[in-house]
Amino acid sequence: MISIPLILTDEHECSYLTKENAKTAFVHPAFPIDNQLYSKLITQGYRRSGNELYSPYCAKCQQCVSVRIPIRQFNPNRRQRRCKQKHNATTTIIKTASFDQRHYDLYLKYQKHRHAGGVMAESTEEDYFNFLSSSWCQTAFVEFHSGDALFAVAIIDLLQNSLSAVYTFFDPDFAHLSPGVYAILWQISYAQQMNLDFLYLGYWIEQCPKMTYKTQYQPIEGYFDHQWQQIKL
Repeated sequence: MISIPLILTDEHECSYLTKENAKTAFVHPAFPIDNQLYSKLITQGYRRSGNELYSPYCAKCQQCVSVRIPIRQFNPNRRQRRCKQKHNATTTIIKTASFDQRHYDLYLKYQKHRHAGGVMAESTEEDYFNFLSSSWCQTAFVEFHSGDALFAVAIIDLLQNSLSAVYTFFDPDFAHLSPGVYAILWQISYAQQMNLDFLYLGYWIEQCPKMTYKTQYQPIEGYFDHQWQQIKL
């Protein structure tokens, strides 16, 4: 068993639930992290942000639940099947993690439309790339194209037996195509092709409207009390 040193933040305002405070545990930056370690820690509720691994550590609240889709059992619903049909002509290009001006411009357009006034809408090139990439993780930037138009980018981490959905951003002008939904469906399909077991979707928070969409992908499992259990709607 590996002993991993953690750093706990002070309590701070929760980003998801109003009137709640949050606390976060980070793996100590001096501790060596690699893809193999992350492949283990993600099964224990940890996530990556840039080079940092973290997990919620709130004493009075357990609302942040790590969730994952068992790839071989996934069954798309009617809305998801319709979404795939909309994208019959969509093409994808998988690229290694590197800065691309087109990606950055699309990221800012997405942030200013979806999160106007937020900190991320003012991200510098360095902020943007440090948030999404990592020096130790096998990360890919997946482009989605309609004809010559780049309309979405999904960032994924390729782990030992799973994919992790890091972030997706898209052109608001293409919102009618439900690009966020399609990005997840594409990642499920890609994981199936690679014979992986899970797609991790980050944290699900039942009381946060922005996070409830994740349970629309069924079956889905949540990490409750150190065990993975199916979440049923």
